[in-house]
Amino acid sequence: MVTVLKNAGCEVEYNPNQTCCGQPALNAGYWDEALDVAKKFVEDFTNKKRIVCPSASCVGFVKNHYKKLLKGEFDKLVLNNLSNTIYEFSDFLCNHCDINGIAPRLQGKAMYHDSCSALRECNIKASPRKLLSRVEGLEIVENPNTETCCGFGGSFAAKFEPISVAMAEQKVEDAIKLNADYIISTDLSCLMHLNGYIQKNNISIQTMHLADVLI
Repeated sequence: MVTVLKNAGCEVEYNPNQTCCGQPALNAGYWDEALDVAKKFVEDFTNKKRIVCPSASCVGFVKNHYKKLLKGEFDKLVLNNLSNTIYEFSDFLCNHCDINGIAPRLQGKAMYHDSCSALRECNIKASPRKLLSRVEGLEIVENPNTETCCGFGGSFAAKFEPISVAMAEQKVEDAIKLNADYIISTDLSCLMHLNGYIQKNNISIQTMHLADVLI
């Protein structure tokens, strides 16, 4: 992601001491632990002009849930500013950068997977497709079930494994029917889940994050 942003003319700072946004802990019911991690996130990223993240899941959590989680811990202006300055990678690239200098190549056919967080937390659908349309040699095929969850859902995959695996199977079967060489997404959690199913069943489809495609 950093490489792609630099290729688009951005000056990028990366803090190696940053940690999780806190979403996994909160989803598992560990409110206090999530609060501690979220406080560190705010301290790490407050007063930054723009924050870009390669995961819509994290972005959606910070934008939509920090105000409730951190209520009383920080000034409202600080949390409002954080919510307004954090961007998902494809959204930022399309709407705040010059993408004319990005000319990636990838030969083959790809099915783009819309993550639930991108669609429902961040309202992102067009930006990844716009970027993928610029990839020389790549044919994008649309999954008619693109808005169906892949089955990961954080702790859902652990608590309801059979259902989660069945949902991943359906998503991969959709890619097979479309003769896709790749499944591309903006969320590594979805890709990790789908790739686990792919590897276990020796299926010849490669999962790729959008940032890796655009280098």
